Amino acid sequence: MGTDEDRPLDPDHTVELLWNTGADQVTDVRLSLSRIVTTAVDLADADGLAELSMRRIAERLGYTTMALYRHVPGKAELIDLMRDAVYAEIEASAGASDWRSGLAAWARDNRDLHRRHRWLVDSTGSRRVPGPNIMSNFERVLAIAASSRLPPAEVLAVVDLIGGFVDSAARSEQEVEKTEQRTGQTHQQWWEDRDSLYERVGDYPTLRRLWESGGYDQPVDAFEFGLERTLDGIELLVRRRDENRDGKKPVRCEVCGAVMPEPRRGRPRSYCSRSCQQRAYRRRQSSE
Repeated sequence: MGTDEDRPLDPDHTVELLWNTGADQVTDVRLSLSRIVTTAVDLADADGLAELSMRRIAERLGYTTMALYRHVPGKAELIDLMRDAVYAEIEASAGASDWRSGLAAWARDNRDLHRRHRWLVDSTGSRRVPGPNIMSNFERVLAIAASSRLPPAEVLAVVDLIGGFVDSAARSEQEVEKTEQRTGQTHQQWWEDRDSLYERVGDYPTLRRLWESGGYDQPVDAFEFGLERTLDGIELLVRRRDENRDGKKPVRCEVCGAVMPEPRRGRPRSYCSRSCQQRAYRRRQSSE
């Protein structure tokens, strides 16, 4: 959001609320901080963060606005509580076999969360106070990235890169969805109606060639394509760091590229696992 009215006046008090270390002054057992947060999330899911107000939450709960202020100081602190509450929905995927598959799973989990709660992209900010659920999500991705054995500063940079990619993708999807809801016309329908624009495509030879060759007929999944290419770049960095660390080129699996430990005896292996060995065999069979 970024407006002054949404900025916490007392971040330390927000920390107390998020970790439940401050006393929740309950004067009515039917009204609690958790009920306020849950109601706020429901309203934001339905109408967006811009339409959320303490007054609307109070009306939904059947209380006065002042009753809410006995539990939470204002909208800014409430948004931090809402953010942390929905991050509790993320359950760590089954243990990944390597850092790459772990980062991919983390990115998809967080993208799914943004799809369920579109307002999350409007709640970001460099001074938003994280709660225990957000910190757990952060700890999870840090541990995954650290398993790559990159230097600490680069581990943090990798996490920032993946997180930024997810946020950017979620923001783009939200913009398309908002426009469709406002206009009653799908993204595809709007572009299909742009005949006056398509008449001018011939002025651009590369675009025309890609168009006529079917480049737009079956577009790739933008999220998956971007995620895999981002991971490709990180993998290249990991390989370079591995090579520099030992001063010699490491032995890598011929199929997946994973670094393999030096054998205690005998000749070096070509594959990191039985699965990769079988994949290599199938490739040779299909090429013959």
